[in-house]
Amino acid sequence: MKILISNDDGYLAPGIVMLASALAEFADVTVVAPDSNRSGASNALTLDRPLTVQRAANGFYFVNGTPSDCVHIALTSIMKEMPDLIVSGINQGQNMGDDTLYSGTVAAATEGFLFGISAIAFSQVNKGWAHLDVATKYASDLVKFGFPELPRPYLLNVNIPNLPLHEIKGIRAARLGKRHASEPVIPMLDPQGREIFWIGPPGGIRDGGEGTDFDVTSKAYVAVTPLQVDLTNFKHLDMLAMTFE
Repeated sequence: MKILISNDDGYLAPGIVMLASALAEFADVTVVAPDSNRSGASNALTLDRPLTVQRAANGFYFVNGTPSDCVHIALTSIMKEMPDLIVSGINQGQNMGDDTLYSGTVAAATEGFLFGISAIAFSQVNKGWAHLDVATKYASDLVKFGFPELPRPYLLNVNIPNLPLHEIKGIRAARLGKRHASEPVIPMLDPQGREIFWIGPPGGIRDGGEGTDFDVTSKAYVAVTPLQVDLTNFKHLDMLAMTFE
């Protein structure tokens, strides 16, 4: 089994290092990840400058670009054969609800999915890397499981609570929840007295009802959410079709 691993926290992040080690025990693993933290990069591709690829002492490739850049370059240049699976993560912090639209972790998986390859994005619910070994175990087990009931290719988003192994109750399928609008930007002055802005924190949970990823993880379960790329609003499409007839 050939697996391509990427992330958005950078090639030195503990999450990708531990995940790659675990998956390498049963698969042929290639790691291509950003040279630094690219959280929030979403599905951006770098089109305004050339990209460089370097290789670290541990064999990981690192790119001065986004997570999508990394997967794109890996599939079209670095790897001689297409992998059987794309794995992204393990991310430091949740990617649930509307977060998935901004997430570089999910974007790396999505880029592989766009190439027709099944892909899974893994994240821990909280930052700080607590119980990363448990998250790695669940990630490894889910990769081994292979989701035989799903058509290929599939795109999955997995969020794992930062809990000891004995406190996680199991795995549940979950839909995406929703957040309120993001908090306002934070204005500051730079050393030259010019006004600058930091993007504020994400909004609070607006839909964390039963069956959402927020709900499932709060109850100490691993949340597995199947995603799709088609953004078409079919209800509105039907309304427009009737309008223009």
